[in-house]
Amino acid sequence: MKVSYIAHVSGRVQGVYFRASSQQKAIDYGLSGYAKNLADGDVELMLCGEEKNVEKMLVWLKDGPDKAEVTQMQQKKIVWQEHSFFSIS
Repeated sequence: MKVSYIAHVSGRVQGVYFRASSQQKAIDYGLSGYAKNLADGDVELMLCGEEKNVEKMLVWLKDGPDKAEVTQMQQKKIVWQEHSFFSIS
């Protein structure tokens, strides 16, 4: 089953290749969506794809890449959205 989620990640997540690492993981898991920096220093991600792969990505986001320090990760299931790739903005 295909699902879409919005994830909001807080902590030291900007300037540590969080978005680029997220993009690579998303591609590895066959997901589409986006990762973008927010003005408050957090990162927002949209994850769209097979439920089991989105769940794997959500688990990975709780730690992120090596240099990141995730202090909080919130997730919300949303209505399915079709994306053709995973972008960084």
